[in-house]
Amino acid sequence: MIRKLILSAAFCIATSFAIYAQTHKLVIGEQPLYKVAKTTEPMTIDGKMDEAAWKDAQEVSFDYFYRGDNKPMDKQKTKFRMMWDNANMYLFYTAQDTSLTFRETKPDGRPYLDDCAEFFVLPVPDSLNMHFGFEINIAKAAYDYIMFWQYVNKQNIFVKQYNAEFKVAVTTDGTINNDKDKDKGWTMEIAIPFSSLGNFQRPRAGAKWAFQAVRQDRNLLDDRFRSTATLFPIYDARLDVHQPNRFGLMEFEDKK
Repeated sequence: MIRKLILSAAFCIATSFAIYAQTHKLVIGEQPLYKVAKTTEPMTIDGKMDEAAWKDAQEVSFDYFYRGDNKPMDKQKTKFRMMWDNANMYLFYTAQDTSLTFRETKPDGRPYLDDCAEFFVLPVPDSLNMHFGFEINIAKAAYDYIMFWQYVNKQNIFVKQYNAEFKVAVTTDGTINNDKDKDKGWTMEIAIPFSSLGNFQRPRAGAKWAFQAVRQDRNLLDDRFRSTATLFPIYDARLDVHQPNRFGLMEFEDKK
C-alpha cells in the first residue's frame, strides 16, 4: 500500500511537470535514439547472454568518461544491450574491469561508490525533472528510488521509500577486493517489470521513453573517487549524472 501511494504521488508530480514541459522544453538539440528489440523468448536472469534473442539486441558502448578529481580516468570498456517483452525491460551490461571492487552490501546504501551499473528511466519522451533510478553493484546491493532533479533550491530529492520489484544476476571474472592482481571483468543482467514504474502507460511498439545508462568503476578500495562512464553525454559532471535534459531516447520495436 505504501509503495502504491508513493508511485501515485510521483505520477501526479510527473504529470504537473509534463504540463510545464509543453511550453518549457528541457531537451536541447536532438536526442540520440536507442532501438529496443522485442523478444518472445522466455528470459532467464542469470548474468549470461545464453538466449538467442540477445543477438538481435543493439549493442552500444559507454564512451563518455568523468571523474570527480584531477587523477587520470580509467576508461575501461562497457557494452550495453536492452530488450523488452510485454512484462519487462531487460538490461545487460558487459564491463571490462581489471580490479573488481565493492564495499556496499546493504539495500539502499551507496553501491554507486563501487563497481556498479546504473539505469535511469522516465516512461515519457520529454526529459522531465524526475526519473526512476536503479543502481546495483557487483555484490547485487541495490539502491532504487524516484528522483526529482534540482527540485528545491536546485537540490536533488531522492525518494528512497520506492522499492521496486526487479531481478538481477551478476557474473565476475577475477578476484574481488584484491588490488594486487589483474581481473578481467563482470556482467550484469537486470529485468525491470513495467508494473514497477507506477501508473505510466505500458509501452507499445513505436513508443519512446527517456533514459540514461551509467557504469561506475572503482579500482582501488581506498580511493575516494571512481571513474564514471555514460551512454549519453552530460553537460557538467560536477552536477552528477542525473541530468534529465541529457537523457537519450529508447524506442520500443516490434518483433520482426
